[in-house]
Amino acid sequence: MKTVQELQTIARQVRRDILRMTTSAKSGHPGGSLGTTEWFVAMHFNLLHEDPANFTMEGSGEDMLFVSQGHITPVIYSTMARRGYFPVSELATFRKFGTRLQGHPSTAHNLPGIRMASGSLGQGLSVGIGAALGKKMTADNHLVFTMHGDGELQEGQIWEAAMFAGSKHVDNLIATIDVNNQQIDGTTTQVMDLANLKAKFEAFQWNVLSIKDGNDMQQVLDGMKQAIALAGHEKPICVLLNTKMGYGVDFMQDTNKYHGSVLGDDDLARALAQLTITELGDY
Repeated sequence: MKTVQELQTIARQVRRDILRMTTSAKSGHPGGSLGTTEWFVAMHFNLLHEDPANFTMEGSGEDMLFVSQGHITPVIYSTMARRGYFPVSELATFRKFGTRLQGHPSTAHNLPGIRMASGSLGQGLSVGIGAALGKKMTADNHLVFTMHGDGELQEGQIWEAAMFAGSKHVDNLIATIDVNNQQIDGTTTQVMDLANLKAKFEAFQWNVLSIKDGNDMQQVLDGMKQAIALAGHEKPICVLLNTKMGYGVDFMQDTNKYHGSVLGDDDLARALAQLTITELGDY
C-alpha cells in the first residue's frame, strides 16, 4: 500500500506522461485524463485487487476494471504502465503506427490490462454488469468497477443497464462517474442537462455516494473505500466523482478546450513547469 504522499507523487508523474504522450502524438484527449488521474492512481496502486504480472482476460480471482469512456487512454496507459502491466518505455509509442497503445483501447493487440475495446460511449456499464454476474455464477467474491464520463450518461444504453443492475441486485458492481460538467461540444448543462444524477441512480435502486473533490487523493481513497464497503448489500453502487477537467495545469482546468485537443511544444513546456519531474522519471 502506498501513502497518500507517494500516490500524489505518482499522480504528478502520470500527468507528465499524459501531456508528453499526447503532444508527441499530436492527438489524444488530455483533459479528462488529467481530471481523473487521482482516481486511476488510487485504484491501481491501493484499491484494486489485481495481478499485473499474470493478467488474464477472464479476470478470475481478482477485481476487474472497465473504462467506458475509452478516449482517456493517456491516463489508462500511464497508470497501467507505472503499475507494471507493460514497460513504461512503451508509452513513447502512443498513437504511433503499429503500436499496442491505440487512441482507444483495443483488445486486438493483446495489451495486458485491457479487457474491453471501448470508445463507443455507453457500453461499459453493460460489459461491467456481465462480468459482475459472471463472478456471481462462479462464486468469485471479487468486485467489478466501471468508469464513465458524465457526458456519456446522455447515452440511452446506460439507463437500460442501470435499470437492469438495480432490479437484478448486481451488488458486486461499483460504477464511478467522472462529473466534470464538460464534454467536447461544451458543458453537459448546455448540451443535454443531466440534472440530479444521485436521484436518477437511486430511482434505479442503486446506492449512491459522492466524492466532493475527486482531485483530492485522500478524499478519493476514503470515498472509494466507502463504496467498496457497500458491496454485497443487494444494490449496485454508484460513485459521483466531482473533478476538474484538465486538473494540474492552471490554463487547462475547467474548460472543454482540451477534451480532444493537445498542447503544442511551447504550451507543453509551460505545463511541465507546473508538474516537476519525480524520482519515477519520464519515459
